[in-house]
Amino acid sequence: MTPVAASPPPPDEAADGGAFTALQARLEPLFRVIQADPRAPRTVVVVPGISMDQEVLARIDGLQHYEERQLTMLMLLRLPNTRVVFVTSTPIDPVVIDYYLSLLPGIPHPHALRRLTMLSACDGSGVSLSRKILERPRLIERIRAAVGDPSVAHLSCFNSSDLERQLALRLGIPLYACDPRLAPLGGKSGSREVFREAGIALPAGSENLRDAGDVVQALAALRHQQPILDRAVVKLNDGASGEGNAVFPFEGAPGDATLAAWIAAELPRRLAYEAPDEHWEHYSAKFAEMRGIVEAWIPGAGKRSPSVQLLVTPTGLLETISTHDQVLGGLTGQKFLGSTFPADAGYRLALHEDGRRVGEVLRRHGVLGRFGVDFVVVPQADGTWRRYAIEINLRKGGTTHTFQTLQYLTDGRYGEADGVFRVPTGQVRVYYATDNLQNPLYRRLTPQDLIDVAVEHDLHFDHTLVEGVTFNLIGALSEFGKLGVVSIAGSAEAAMRNYQRTVRTLDQVSARG
Repeated sequence: MTPVAASPPPPDEAADGGAFTALQARLEPLFRVIQADPRAPRTVVVVPGISMDQEVLARIDGLQHYEERQLTMLMLLRLPNTRVVFVTSTPIDPVVIDYYLSLLPGIPHPHALRRLTMLSACDGSGVSLSRKILERPRLIERIRAAVGDPSVAHLSCFNSSDLERQLALRLGIPLYACDPRLAPLGGKSGSREVFREAGIALPAGSENLRDAGDVVQALAALRHQQPILDRAVVKLNDGASGEGNAVFPFEGAPGDATLAAWIAAELPRRLAYEAPDEHWEHYSAKFAEMRGIVEAWIPGAGKRSPSVQLLVTPTGLLETISTHDQVLGGLTGQKFLGSTFPADAGYRLALHEDGRRVGEVLRRHGVLGRFGVDFVVVPQADGTWRRYAIEINLRKGGTTHTFQTLQYLTDGRYGEADGVFRVPTGQVRVYYATDNLQNPLYRRLTPQDLIDVAVEHDLHFDHTLVEGVTFNLIGALSEFGKLGVVSIAGSAEAAMRNYQRTVRTLDQVSARG
């Protein structure tokens, strides 16, 4: 993918004469109708591109196929009067669409298909999908035609930038997401400021750093504050999936006034980057462009990285949606690989409490839509867990489509009082999920091959048992050997067994060719 510059900052409200504010005001009455009657007519326009720094995102294998993660939104077609307009950079294989429609409980395939419009910019370049749409007036007209009545329609995106704001204005429908002017609240620096306002614990460190000189001073200050600190983390404000993070080790650092000079000399060669093939010249330039933070590395045997997901609805409600224990890996252990749902019971409700405190701050600032808060938790001798808030993701994230899969397939509910998900029969359901099941041999399989293997080896979701596996990122299979899996079961052990059986099957089938 060809890297492009980040999108410009959002314009002042006066630039559009208040038109965006007027559009957004339509969300509340629309959602009050939907809450009262889920069968009420509505149209959801899904634009699943990621409008973030494309140079950082380009390091993610198969990024162009990440638009497919939001195909879980097709499950809204289980509501008989809901229409979905789904727009992608490049056309999606019809086999993949058929696979998602086959997951709909109780809805005939032709009925769902009549209410679905798939459109494409036919452009696989490394440019934000929203920008691609904005550059194609006739595509915008086709989206408008598919929407029909704009008074019952809204726009759904992965994240909100000035591009999505412009797109909402061009389409004449409100954007169900945070106003892009509030985006800094979800950056690394903004997150730390929100955590302080919410009164919850965060790692020692500094934010709003401008360049390498600021990084040196922040690292020196941290080491002086904590003389036994063995390493610290440097983060780009708007890095994604850990790709903008780097670790600086203090081994051999002097303890006197020469510390800052020592760090300045050692920083270019010592910094360990999460992104493969990253180097100091590029990273320092990117830091000067995006700015960032420095914070202490949280030590501790048995530490974990859970997250809590929340939602501010157009009607003003703050809802706790889910919790997850993140599965991290990569060169420095900061890359998001997958998750287990829900988070451990030992700290699950504490995440609810901290998450709501953050959510209340964000709601006061005017935030709308989904967001997540990431933590590091460390076990203590008395059996409790010490929590540190790490960052806010003011957008949909790597756990959004996995939880939607569970929610839409089962019609169950997440209990904020106990952090347990129950289906209508009262049974508990959990899952293990990953977007990073990758094997070079999987490139031998096409999407149709995957569906055939799933049928032949009983790798599917069973609506009778309310458990099984589903696949996503299917389009990345043949090119990158990469696939997403959600394994749903009644216990974490059963979910992992089903996932492992799925992996063994795919490994064996692809090895045979």
